[in-house]
Amino acid sequence: MRFLSIYKTVERNTPPTAEEMATMGKLIGDSMKAGFLLATEGCMPTALGARVRRSSGKVSVTDGPFTESKEVVGGLAILKADSKEEAIEMARQFLAVAGDGECELRQIYEADSTAPCVDHQGRVEVA
Repeated sequence: MRFLSIYKTVERNTPPTAEEMATMGKLIGDSMKAGFLLATEGCMPTALGARVRRSSGKVSVTDGPFTESKEVVGGLAILKADSKEEAIEMARQFLAVAGDGECELRQIYEADSTAPCVDHQGRVEVA
């Protein structure tokens, strides 16, 4: 199974220290070598971003920063795990290094998956 881990945190005004970068770099390297971290990326500050929204057929664009947000997406990872519980443990290990924040875990749909799916009307289906 693969999981998308979305790291949400309070936006930082300063870049990580050299020590923080080294500690995170070691965790990432070890996790990739172990085969359960497939990809990871950090996000730049919201001041450099934009939100594109469609409502009632109209598209609007709002440039960052997004000061009304209490938490922002700080990064993402694609994890390979045998279970949701294993993915949760990976998120715990990440947060021990990253600090305060949360990881939202979402299983990635795969054609051969037996995980339940929700159709466009909110009904749960099992593949």
